[in-house]
Amino acid sequence: MTAKSAAAATRATVYGYPRQGRDRELKKAVEGYWKGTVTADALRDTAAGLRRANWEQLADAGVREVPTGDFSLYDHVLDTTLAVGAIPARHRAAVDADPLDGYFAMARGTQDVAPLEMTKWFDTNYHYLVPELGPDTAFTADSAKAVAELGEALAAGHDARPVLVGPVTYLLLAKPAPGVAADFLPITLLDRLLPVYAELLADLRAAGAERVQLDEPALVQDRTPAELNAAARAYRELGARTDRPKLLVASYFDRLGEALPVLAKAPVEGLALDFTGPAAGNLDDLAAVGGLPGKRLVAGVVDGRNVWINDLEKSLATLATLLGLAGTVDVATSCSLLHVPLDADAERDIDPQILRWLAFAEQKAQEVALLARGLREGTGAITADLAANRADLASRATSPITRDPAVRARAAATTAEDARRAQAYPERTAAQRARLGLPLLPTTTIGSFPQTSELRRARADLTAGRIDAGAYRERMEAEVREVIAFQEQAGLDVLVHGEPERNDMVQYFAEQLTGYLATRQGWVQSYGTRYVRPPVLAGDISRPHPMTVDWFRYAQSLTDRPVKGMLTGPVTMLAWSFVRDDQPLADTARQVALALRDEVNDLEAAGAAVVQVDEPALRETLPLRAADRPAYLDWATGSFRLATSGVRADTQIHTHMCYAEFGAIMTAIDELDADVISLEATRSHMEVAGELARAGYPREVGPGVWDIHSPRVPGTDEALELLRAGLAAIPAERLWVNPDCGLKTRGWTETRASLDSLVGAARKLREELAG
Repeated sequence: MTAKSAAAATRATVYGYPRQGRDRELKKAVEGYWKGTVTADALRDTAAGLRRANWEQLADAGVREVPTGDFSLYDHVLDTTLAVGAIPARHRAAVDADPLDGYFAMARGTQDVAPLEMTKWFDTNYHYLVPELGPDTAFTADSAKAVAELGEALAAGHDARPVLVGPVTYLLLAKPAPGVAADFLPITLLDRLLPVYAELLADLRAAGAERVQLDEPALVQDRTPAELNAAARAYRELGARTDRPKLLVASYFDRLGEALPVLAKAPVEGLALDFTGPAAGNLDDLAAVGGLPGKRLVAGVVDGRNVWINDLEKSLATLATLLGLAGTVDVATSCSLLHVPLDADAERDIDPQILRWLAFAEQKAQEVALLARGLREGTGAITADLAANRADLASRATSPITRDPAVRARAAATTAEDARRAQAYPERTAAQRARLGLPLLPTTTIGSFPQTSELRRARADLTAGRIDAGAYRERMEAEVREVIAFQEQAGLDVLVHGEPERNDMVQYFAEQLTGYLATRQGWVQSYGTRYVRPPVLAGDISRPHPMTVDWFRYAQSLTDRPVKGMLTGPVTMLAWSFVRDDQPLADTARQVALALRDEVNDLEAAGAAVVQVDEPALRETLPLRAADRPAYLDWATGSFRLATSGVRADTQIHTHMCYAEFGAIMTAIDELDADVISLEATRSHMEVAGELARAGYPREVGPGVWDIHSPRVPGTDEALELLRAGLAAIPAERLWVNPDCGLKTRGWTETRASLDSLVGAARKLREELAG
C-alpha cells in the first residue's frame, strides 16, 4: 500500500477511556453496593450505562473504532486474573459462592481473608492488584466479561475492539504467591497460560470481534533475553492460530527498544506504539527495523497522560513520516485515557484563555479524530483548526503565568550545601531522642484520619457559601480536638492533627501555591473507588504565605505529646499533578522544594519537633528504563533534601512511601537522608524490612502493620506477628509502629479498633523485649 492509500484508510481510536462517569456514578454505585444500599443488578446497570455513554462520546468525537473490556468495576488487571482463572486458593470459595462479592474480596479483603497486594501501574498513579502465581497455578479461561461487553458495543452499532492485558505483561506483573519460593518466576508459566489466551481470543472471534488488542507495556522496560524470547514465543504461538481475530499488540509509556524487532517480526496484524515523551524514540527505532510493511500501525501521538493540548502540526509531521513505514497508519492517544479527567469543558472556574490550553479525555478524542481527518483529507480540510491550535500554543508560551523572574532567580542561586543537613545522622538522632523522649517502638500514624461525610459536607457548605470561613474553621477545630483526644486515649506516642481541612494531600497545597490550577471536575481513578483531582501545574511555583502552621499550632496546643507537621514532598507534588511540559521536571521540582523549605522552617519555628514530608511517588515516577534512572534520582532526592535540610539537628524529619516496589530505589531512600521513613509493608508481608536490612539502611523505619486499603480490622496478634517479622530485620531501637498509609478512606469504627490493635502489639513487644 502506498503512503497516499495508507493515509486514505486512516482511522481514529483510543486504547481506553475514563470509567467513572461525569458525576463519578461508578464510585457511588460500587460503594453503595458495599454498603448494601445498591443491588448487584443496579450496580451492573450503572456500569452498562457508563460503558454506553463512553462509546457514544467517542463516536460523537469521530473515533470510529472503540475499545471494549477496558471498563472495570475495580481494576483491569484483577479482571484479567479472573479471565484466566488465576484465583488464589483463599478466595476461591468466595468467588464460587458469589462472583461479584468474591471479586471485591480479592480487591479489598474480608475480615478473615487478606486481599491481593496492590502496587503502582508502571510509572503512573494508578494502582493494580498484583496476580499471585506459583508452580501449581492452574489457568482456566473465562471470557464472559469480555464477550458480554463486546456484545453490548456491537449491539449499539459500534466498530469495537476488545482490549486485554497481554500474556507476557500479565506474568511479568505477577509475583510469587504466599508460600511460594521468592525466586519463582511467573514468566515460567507462559506455556501453561498461552492456551487459555488462545481460548479467550477464539471466544471473542466467535462473538464477532474482528480484531483484539493485547496490551504489553511491560516490554518497554529493560528485559532479559529470556523474557524477550518468551514474548517472541507467545506471539508466534498465538499468531499461528487459525481461530483467532486479528491481533494488535500495544505498548505505551516508553520506547519498545529491543522488544520492537521481536514484535515487528511476530505473526500479528499490527502494533500500537507510543510516540510521545520518552517514547518518541520509537520513530527512529521503527525505521531502523524496516517498519511494518503490510501491517497496521496505531500511532499514539496524542499524550494520554497529561492534559495539555496537542501540537497538531508536529503530530501531523510525525504521522506523515510513519505513513511510509506501515501498511496502514491509524491515529490514537499514547495510552488509555484512564489517566486523565473526562471533560475540560466542565471546568467553570478556570480562566477561559487558560482552558484553551487544556485537553481532557473528550478533547483528546477530538484531537485524535482531527488528526486522522487531516491525514485522510489533507491539512486543507482542517486549516481553521490548525490556526486555532497555533494561537493557543503561542498564548501559553508567552503567558506571564508561566514565568516568575523572582522564583527563577532564587532557584538558580541554590547550592549543593542547601540540600544537605548540617549534621550527620548519628549526631541528629542523639539530639532528637533527647528532645522527644519516646519509648522503644514508638507508635504513630501516617497523617490523615477519617474524612467523614460531615467533614465533606462542611467543605461543600463553605464552597457553596452556606457557611462562612469562621464557621468552617470552628468545625475543623472540633475535629482536630476529637482526633488529638482519641490519639492520647489510644496511647499513640507521636500524634497528628488528622488533616480534616485538607481535600487531598496534593490539591490542598496546590491551591495555596502560585503556578498551580485547581479543577472542580478533574477526577482521575487512583485505585478502586478512590478518585483524585490532580491539580494542573501551569507556571512557576512560590509560597505566598504559610499553609499549615496555624493548624499545627492549634493541634500542638491541645497536647503535651509531639504533633507532626505534615507536608507533601516535591516529587509527589509533581507526580500527582499534571505537570508542565515546557521545562525540565528537575527545574519545577526545585521550585516546589524551595516553597516547601519555607514551610518546613516555619513549622520548626512554631515548635514542631517532628516534620513529615511524604514522598509516596518517589518510586512511581522512576523511569522505566534503567539508563534514565540516575539522572531522575539525583534531582528527585536532591529536591527532597532541599526542602528538608534547613532545620536544626534536634528536629526529626520523617518521610512516607506506599504501594510500590521499593527494591529498585534502596540507594535513593538512603539519599533522602530522612531521620525516619514509614513504608507500606502489610500486603507484602514485611518484604521491605528485609530489603532495607540487606541494603544496610542505617536510619529509623516504620514498616506498616495495618493495611488501610482494606476494611479488615487486624487483631493484636496479627499486628504483633508483622512487628516480629520487622524486628527480625530492623533493630528495636530503630523500629517504629504505624499503619501502611493515611486513614482518610477508613471509618472511625475500624480506625479505633485497628489502632487499638497496633498500640497493643507495640506494648506487648516492648514487654517481651524488656523481659
